[in-house]
Amino acid sequence: MERSRALARLESIVDVVEDGSVPVPIREVWVYGDVALGLDPVERLDVYVTKDLLLGGDSDAAETFETAHGVKGVGQTVSAEWAGNNPELLRTNASGYAAPEKCLAAQLLPDDDESAHLEVCNAPFEDNVRQRLKGALARDAYEEILDPRGVCLYAEGQRSDSAFEKLRGGEFAFPTLPEALSMLGLDDDTAAEAAEAVSNYRASQSGRTVRGDVV
Repeated sequence: MERSRALARLESIVDVVEDGSVPVPIREVWVYGDVALGLDPVERLDVYVTKDLLLGGDSDAAETFETAHGVKGVGQTVSAEWAGNNPELLRTNASGYAAPEKCLAAQLLPDDDESAHLEVCNAPFEDNVRQRLKGALARDAYEEILDPRGVCLYAEGQRSDSAFEKLRGGEFAFPTLPEALSMLGLDDDTAAEAAEAVSNYRASQSGRTVRGDVV
């Protein structure tokens, strides 16, 4: 997509998060990959959000939505108020429970065909970068590595206008992915191999994708 369109999508995402009308509370919004690197056009829009768990639970709402829509967990895994206002955006996992990451993807990235990926986790971006790297190395699953070259757009209830301004001007300077992985402790050969695996996996993806993660 054109860079201007990708930036407009990012601004709309932060607008929704700021408004608070989301299925689960959001603490952070990051962009990483092509947009952070200043590329134009953007092959794929990569967004990371840090979510909080819902406090308490609403068993009445859960029962009501399960009866009416066949969806379990509303009021427990996702907000009952949000679900009531956005029933068309409810998405479930294989067990029929409302899936926060899929609901978020449906709301924040509404175009199924848009070349975009959403990462949803309970941990901050920088913490999860290291956790994912550790797990990927242990399993020789380099494609699971999270690109560490990210820009924080929203945190602690505040949007970063300066980050958006720098993105619009392509002002962020990041190392290559192998160099970034080397800075996280990988030797040069492993960093190069891991970076290639990440790039190949990313290139194999199409349309809108989403991944939910718990650390």
